[in-house]
Amino acid sequence: MATSAYFVGMAAIIISGIMLKKTKMFSGDPAPFVMELPAYHMPTVGNVLRSMWERGWSFIKKAGTIILLSTIVIWFTTYFGFTSDGFRMLTEEEMDQSLLATIGGAIAWIFIPLGWGNWQAAVASITGLVAKENIVGTMGILYPGGWPEIAANFSMVAGYSFLVFNLLCAPCFAAIGAIKREMNNAKWTWFAIGYQCGLAYAVALMVNQIGQAFTGHMNIIGLLAAIAILGGMIYMLFRPYKEATKLTTSMKLKTAR
Repeated sequence: MATSAYFVGMAAIIISGIMLKKTKMFSGDPAPFVMELPAYHMPTVGNVLRSMWERGWSFIKKAGTIILLSTIVIWFTTYFGFTSDGFRMLTEEEMDQSLLATIGGAIAWIFIPLGWGNWQAAVASITGLVAKENIVGTMGILYPGGWPEIAANFSMVAGYSFLVFNLLCAPCFAAIGAIKREMNNAKWTWFAIGYQCGLAYAVALMVNQIGQAFTGHMNIIGLLAAIAILGGMIYMLFRPYKEATKLTTSMKLKTAR
């Protein structure tokens, strides 16, 4: 699964580049880009250990601040809610009445075509926008029974659809902030986020609907939608590319007097 996720991510980058280049928004001559690469050297033990320490310490700081705080919020909203007795702490059997269940239930229907239209999975995907590691923490809180309980709520196809969606959708807030700084434009930042979420939804829908057809749980409408999306992507991949043939910048000539 880990290997397939790696190649799915690579394929998404390549296919997106080809499709976007053939749209009117990104057509035209490519911008000049030159990158000077440093000379390759065998890594030293000191450099490897230093890099390992920096990356490990960065994750520890992230886990001890953002991930910890968001996990506490998720735990609180999972085990507290309004019942006939008022606002109080809930038992595991009453989690469907929690604050988080109310929020997740309002958006869970969006993910039904992807095979995991329950409030727990919907909430886990949303918390992944804070940090992708949050998905694991959220699933651990919402499914206290562990892997057996998760397996009871996800088929193999739906589980892979869940993986693909969270792999390709918008990254964490820190990465979104980096996109904003690099693009220096709010419109293009929102376009990047929207495209990533849209692509993730389309690919996850294809995975679930086509996978369900092969496992004997075919949904005609969902399968037709998946085939239409797949056909549109194939068309964009093999659509002839048209270079810009005219100058769009206005030029004013000044006559000498």
